[in-house]
Amino acid sequence: MKQDGLRIASYNIRKAVGTDRKRDPDRILRIINELSADVVALQEADRRIPPRRSALDRRALRERAGLVPVEFEHGRDSLGWHGNAILVRPNIEVLDRAHFDLPGLEPRGAVSAVLETGGSLIRVVGVHLGLLRQTRRAQLSQLSEFLKAGDDIATVIVGDFNEHSLSVGLGRLRPDFTIFDAGRTFHSRRPIFALDRIACSQHLKPGIVGVMTAGEASVGSDHLPVFAEILMATDEARSRSLPSKPQGT
Repeated sequence: MKQDGLRIASYNIRKAVGTDRKRDPDRILRIINELSADVVALQEADRRIPPRRSALDRRALRERAGLVPVEFEHGRDSLGWHGNAILVRPNIEVLDRAHFDLPGLEPRGAVSAVLETGGSLIRVVGVHLGLLRQTRRAQLSQLSEFLKAGDDIATVIVGDFNEHSLSVGLGRLRPDFTIFDAGRTFHSRRPIFALDRIACSQHLKPGIVGVMTAGEASVGSDHLPVFAEILMATDEARSRSLPSKPQGT
């Protein structure tokens, strides 16, 4: 089995509004570029008010960070689905994609992309879970059902889990995923809670897992970015059917 490494990051950019209350997309682009990630999941990537325009310029993302957004048919002006977006290097092939709603009083959703790189397949799921633990549990239950309905593809779930406990609020993922505490990410100026997580299926072995604290990260958003080096085994069953595509409304 061939072994390849993939650097995956997650960042809640708070619509590019920093802790100095300034909306500065260029600062967010610099932080994303400093992450040097192959895949980046973003939360709050779009404005809240319809037509929910992207907080970041697509052309600038490619030119300054070397990343392109996965398209989810979410509208011309938006970058993601319910603010969730996935960015990838141009040499990574997107084989399948899906977006779907998650239950709760707040408008929440998730995005998923099956990627091929270096002969390996990996599914990256980006999420932004609710503020209430009961809601998060319902959202994780629905997410688990979606993942079980798909093929047996190595999967990473990344995003703002809004949960500080590994043992209480995220138990629904534990039978199939290892959840890593990269470190404290909120509030970025003085981090107290580890709200941003990386969860890997049993197919994968993460190397370095951490939080980016250097440079402008403490000012760019109220969250700090997290990252992981993922070791992937070549998928010898690439001809198998890919997961179904539940679509949001």
